[in-house]
Amino acid sequence: MSKLEKFHKACQNIIDNRNAKALNWAVNYAKYGLTIRTDYEVKVQALYILNNMTRWRGDIAKETRQMLKEVVK
Repeated sequence: MSKLEKFHKACQNIIDNRNAKALNWAVNYAKYGLTIRTDYEVKVQALYILNNMTRWRGDIAKETRQMLKEVVK
């Protein structure tokens, strides 16, 4: 899976769980993230999303956080 695919999967996970209170701001960043195609923009947007989902917990949250961290590397 490419970095872009991982990023889009992580964004989709956030959008699918948009009702979680811990994701209020991250949802809009994730929606925009699905339109991004360049590596630099993906990295910047991933950082924004990571900083706005710090209180989200659970298995999907862990998987999503891991994908975003791999994208930022």
